[in-house]
Amino acid sequence: MHADEAVHAAKFGTLLETGRYQYDPAGYHGTVLAYLTLAPALARGQTRYVALDETTLRLVPALAGLLLALSPFLFAGWSDRTSLWLAAALAAVSPAFVYYSRYYVPETPLVSLNALALAAGWRYAQTKRLVWAIAAGAALGLMYATKETAVIAFVALAVACGKRLRTVGHRAVIACAVAAFGAAALLLSSFFLNPAGPLDSVRALMVTYLGQAFQDPLHRHPWYFYFGVLAYEWPILVLAGAGVWRAVTERDEFLRFAGTYALIMAVIYSALPYKTPWCALNFWYPVLLVAGGGAAWMLRTPEIGLRVATALVLMVGFADLSWQAWSCSVPNASDPDNPYVYAHTGADAFLIRDRVARLARFHPDGERMPVAIVTTQNLWPLPWYLRRYPNVRWWRAIAETGPVAPVVLLTPDFEPALVKRLYETPPPGQRELYVNLFDRPVELRPGVEVRGFAAKSLWDKMQ
Repeated sequence: MHADEAVHAAKFGTLLETGRYQYDPAGYHGTVLAYLTLAPALARGQTRYVALDETTLRLVPALAGLLLALSPFLFAGWSDRTSLWLAAALAAVSPAFVYYSRYYVPETPLVSLNALALAAGWRYAQTKRLVWAIAAGAALGLMYATKETAVIAFVALAVACGKRLRTVGHRAVIACAVAAFGAAALLLSSFFLNPAGPLDSVRALMVTYLGQAFQDPLHRHPWYFYFGVLAYEWPILVLAGAGVWRAVTERDEFLRFAGTYALIMAVIYSALPYKTPWCALNFWYPVLLVAGGGAAWMLRTPEIGLRVATALVLMVGFADLSWQAWSCSVPNASDPDNPYVYAHTGADAFLIRDRVARLARFHPDGERMPVAIVTTQNLWPLPWYLRRYPNVRWWRAIAETGPVAPVVLLTPDFEPALVKRLYETPPPGQRELYVNLFDRPVELRPGVEVRGFAAKSLWDKMQ
């Protein structure tokens, strides 16, 4: 589990056990992801936080990813069938979408709702039926309730629509706005259990997220960061280039809109210093639509040589994308060399989890065994992996008084203080020997080392 996944899991655990989700403006995004997760959790009989597993949590983004792969067909009638089929195929094998569709974070549901909003808006433009304006508004509201940074998509959408917005009737604008505000308020207020939620989200957007966008040093990256990640999906970039050319030469309305929408979002996301790679999904989705249009256009060109070359690019490209999607998402899912891996938890998390579990089996209190964790660093997702132990206690310093827990996990900067506490503070005859839990350096994620110690009396029972 990525640290962000574990944080969202803990937030969902509170909703699962209490029936209440308190919107937190400190930076944990909206409520939609948590409420969507109730369905798989209850369907699998998981009613407590400790009963949850990764499968339950990741079902929501996985299903959202499947819907994204099917979503191009929502634009049937606006674009030709071949373009939509190819866009759907590209979405199904895009390594970025496959990889992040297995992350329990809001991004994939956000992009799925974006696709629904675009499709409903287009249906309204074609039919002028108010129901489609309401559907588009509801999808936009749910986008905001999923992640407040959806406002970037709103700005890009307004600019991409341009003069088309003048053709929207006043009734439709009002209906869309009411549906958007209603959907957002309903979810952000946790179905009116937390009336302050909607206003808190606005404050979070203006203070927390705007501040992070320009001041957060941990996620500050150059403007070309996203393109360095997405460069591995070269077939999509090549076909998108063809789609842009088709949009210009044929004045294709669908491709011009999708291309403009993608460009504006890409510029905004690239201009913001704060960057995490999954944010690229927001502008990568319309790029896939443009790429599908470009591939279809090249396949129907009268020049046989170009059609053959296009077919070869498609075959090689789909094979390469499929292999990358599998490699990045399965055997190399946490490998730091994986371009989609970002501050990801390493496999050593399982070593920590399993070593604590083994010690608990030999402790008289079992899973109620006391465990002390001492750090000033972010050690998520460790709380997720130790969620079965009710007596885990987190400290920002070594306690000077009281008994020392039989198991202590800490970052290296606190080891000297622990040694002093164990072997210098207690009077002679009351000192217990502690041994290393690990026989090699253990990292929770690259650069974040965790050291462990256990009381020798407990350790000897385990041997």
